[in-house]
Amino acid sequence: MIRKHFAGFAASALALAVSAQAFAGTVTTDGADLVIKTKGGLEVGTTDKEFSFKINGRLQADADSFDGFYTQNGERADETYFRRARLEISGVAFTDWGYTFHRNFGNDSSDWHELAIHYNGWKPVQVSVGRINPTFGLEEAVSSKWITAIERSAIYDLAPWLNDHEDGEGIRVRTTVGMFHGEAGAYRQDGGDGVDMLEDEDGANNTSFVLRGVIAPIVEKDQVLHLGASFGQRDVEEGYLERIRPRLSVRGTTEDSANGNRATFGGTRTDGTDQAWGLEAAYMIGPFSVQGEYLTRTVDAMEGFEDLEATGYNVQLAYTLTGESRSYKLDGGKFDKIKPENKQIGAWEVFYRFDDITVDETGVAPSGYVGALDSAEAGAKTHTIGVNWYANESVKLSANYLKTSVDDVVNANGDDDGDAISLRAQYVF
Repeated sequence: MIRKHFAGFAASALALAVSAQAFAGTVTTDGADLVIKTKGGLEVGTTDKEFSFKINGRLQADADSFDGFYTQNGERADETYFRRARLEISGVAFTDWGYTFHRNFGNDSSDWHELAIHYNGWKPVQVSVGRINPTFGLEEAVSSKWITAIERSAIYDLAPWLNDHEDGEGIRVRTTVGMFHGEAGAYRQDGGDGVDMLEDEDGANNTSFVLRGVIAPIVEKDQVLHLGASFGQRDVEEGYLERIRPRLSVRGTTEDSANGNRATFGGTRTDGTDQAWGLEAAYMIGPFSVQGEYLTRTVDAMEGFEDLEATGYNVQLAYTLTGESRSYKLDGGKFDKIKPENKQIGAWEVFYRFDDITVDETGVAPSGYVGALDSAEAGAKTHTIGVNWYANESVKLSANYLKTSVDDVVNANGDDDGDAISLRAQYVF
């Protein structure tokens, strides 16, 4: 019943956003005058900026075709699905307070992506409380609307908790001063259901701490130099089963329950500290950009199991054929959209990304691995090439080709490499 009512509200909000096109401008009232903006969603605010209300959203329709290691039997499989269908409501109240409500509507379920209250009265510091995703790394800081590849790098599969609220709540402090952006948060995450739940014997969820700092000595319209580092740590209960199961940048492997393969690269039974470090760097000049990231993770194991250690890095090159530069926001330390200069042909971008991940030590055997456990080093190298067409500021079409090869891990058919083609049609408002 709740979902039914919320779906009705979402439809009404979308209809309001569309119909408001006819009313954009300033409206005089018996209180503060209202300013209505309809470019990129619907925004209504008072002229004194004490109150505002904004509706945005995104729709991402994906199609994947994959074979080899990406499937269980090695034969080609395909899957179509809505990667994201999200309604976003945000605003300001009484000048210093803000709020965000982001609701995801998947193929057969819905959930809160973000649900938070913000206090902005201590500028340049913002304090947020609620259901908030931590931010660890450059590519995770970039909105899913404007990441270059269809899916983020496989290095984030080494420690998903670093960028996921996991149905928990937290508090985050962030600031942007001069060439510096930083944020730090503490999050009470719920690691899952059943016996593997990430909580202590009394039922209390453990706290995760995630920090990120960015320095950008150059921030210009056509040139950016970005450097950053991240740190995350949480305590894990004795006996909690932690596994590393990367999708290798093909989401369809888990959307296809019949033949999709999401192999175990390693894991352990935990007892102690789960810790990760990350480094990031990027440089953009004109239509060309290069960026790279490094992540390392260590997990303490209970007696009788090996500790878990994993590392990964990626390098990405991108070039806009039509000459536009990627936009950049120091507030958030992230790249943003490409705005087409030519309304007729839009903006065209090509890119190449290389991902390399390795589980150096494990207390759980990788899928299909035969041999001594202390000799296992499951790893994957993934090449991704792609093209993006920004038809306008709302529509983006993407096509990616991926080639992966793995070591010390195979699917049920014995395959140690695979190919995939991923397509996406995106509309944002």
